[in-house]
Parts: sequence; structure tokens; C-alpha cells
Amino acid sequence: MVAPLKGLGILVTRPRDQAERLMAEIARRGGKPWWLPGLEIAPPADPAALDRALDALPQCQWAIFVSPTAVAQAWPAITARGGLPAGLRLAAVGRGTGRELAARGMAAVLTPSEQADSEALLALPEFSAVGGQRVILFRGEGGRTLLADTLTARGAVVIHAVCYRRVRPQADTGAVLEAWRAGRIAAVTVFSRDSLDGLVELLGAQGQDLLQQTPLFAPHPRIAEHARQLGCARVIVTAPGEEGILAALQDFADRARY
Repeated sequence: MVAPLKGLGILVTRPRDQAERLMAEIARRGGKPWWLPGLEIAPPADPAALDRALDALPQCQWAIFVSPTAVAQAWPAITARGGLPAGLRLAAVGRGTGRELAARGMAAVLTPSEQADSEALLALPEFSAVGGQRVILFRGEGGRTLLADTLTARGAVVIHAVCYRRVRPQADTGAVLEAWRAGRIAAVTVFSRDSLDGLVELLGAQGQDLLQQTPLFAPHPRIAEHARQLGCARVIVTAPGEEGILAALQDFADRARY
């Protein structure tokens, strides 16, 4: 088997469940994955609020899931109510989120074909005229408000189904920093600004120089710009999702060999 990432040490900063998939794929391609989560996923601070939001499901025309995490965290509560109502239209902010819904038997999911963000979803013709429609938005606590704000401005009634929150992990950085200083980590992958902020906090002053000097791979220009503002000298913007990250890492590894 060809090992396109052979010998490449790659730091994965995703929460545990998502990191396991990415790390397994890196290892399958011959790379050496290291894990240091910039954030972890926890239940919402007010689980009862999710139940109240789900009460509105039968009256909704659309359900929008903002991330794969939103699907995974909301699904047990949805299943406990017998699933999503017939006739409810589904949308996902990115293809990865769409795949999570497809894995749960949801075949018809509206997803942007290009960029995986709120702007791309809002640009779809299905969301240009939503006056009077009820939209339930499955999301985490905090985060961007563009999607909800724009839909509301266009006349939709938006119900917020907050199904998780992001928390700073308590992680031991010792092994990662030792490997990094020894030159065994050649790339960093980051999937959100929150996880990058969490990584910076975890690394502290002793690790920030390493982060700033190491090529950082990000699947969206906003994340890349945030990394540059934090002093990262070499930031590579990839195509969306894990596929985009892996393709860019492979290109990076190929170039490093020549």
C-alpha cells in the first residue's frame, strides 16, 4: 500500500470523537498522528431548553444542522421523540454534516456544493424567501449568529435547539511538546477558531513559538486568518472538511520529499 503521509508527524486538535476518525486515516496513510484537543464537547448547560425547542418540531418547515457535532449531540433527543417529522426539510452547513445525517437514514439533505459555512447555505435559493417559515437550528452554545440573524431578517421564525457546548479540556501537553521540540511534529490541523484558541491556551508561552513556526492547515479562510493574527507564519487554507485537510497534507508531504 502507498503511504502518502509516511513519517509525517501531524497534530490533531479536534474533540475526541472527531479526532479518532481523522487520526485513524492519518495512520492508514502512513503518518504519525498526535492528539491535543483544543476543545471538548459537553452537554448543553440547560438540557431542558433543548426539549422545549424540540416541542416546536411539528410546526417547523426546515431543520438546519450546523455541524457534525450538532447531528451527533441532537440525535438521541430526536430519536427519543420518534425521529424527525415527515415533511420536515433538512439542511446542513457542510458536506460532513450532510454525511452524518445520511448515516442516520436522512437521504434528502440540502447542502452547499462549495464552501462549508453559513454564507454558502444562505446563498442557496431555498433560503432566499423564507418569510413566515419556522426553522429549527441545531447548534452549540455561542458561536456565530449570522445564520439565525439572516434568516430572521428574511422573515423566518428561528427556534434555537442548543444541543452541546464547547469546553476547554484539561490535557497533559508534556508528550506532545517533547515530540514537537524533537522535530517529530511537522504539521498542525485546526478545524475551528475556538479549537485554535484552546490550543494556544493549553500550550502556554512554552509552546506558542512551536505553533507559530509549524505549518498549520485550516479548512476555512476565517480560521486561517485567525491563525495569522495569532502569529502563525505558515498557514495553508485547504478545501472543506477532513478530505480537504488530508489532500493538503498529502500535497505538503509530496513537496517535502523533493
